[in-house]
Amino acid sequence: MLAQVEAPGSFFEAGNRGFGPLIRYITASHISMTAPVIQAPGVTQQWTVSFVMPAGATRVPAPSDAAVRIVEVPERRVAARRFSGGSNETRYQENADALEAALARDGVAVEGPVCFARYDPPWKPGFLKRNEALVALA
Repeated sequence: MLAQVEAPGSFFEAGNRGFGPLIRYITASHISMTAPVIQAPGVTQQWTVSFVMPAGATRVPAPSDAAVRIVEVPERRVAARRFSGGSNETRYQENADALEAALARDGVAVEGPVCFARYDPPWKPGFLKRNEALVALA
């Protein structure tokens, strides 16, 4: 289960814009922060930013902000490319491209775009941060 918003702007701007309404939602709803925070490309200059709800959550409070929506995502298999460092569009794109190239080389079909997953708070030093490029397998 995900809480998500659509956020316009560059990769960095959208991540920041999307984070605000989501953190207000989980704070007001007394939901614990979980990881990862997921950012997926949408239409031009638009990104979907998502918080993963706590494991086992089958119901969560309805958001009071119309920009926040709750989405149930079915279980699925994904391919992941783990990398460290700060979150920026160049690093995301390099790892997304490498993941797609490896899967294509191995003849593995994918479904949808590569998403970016962040596991650490912004104050953690970049070299210690865990990130992943994720894509659903067909």
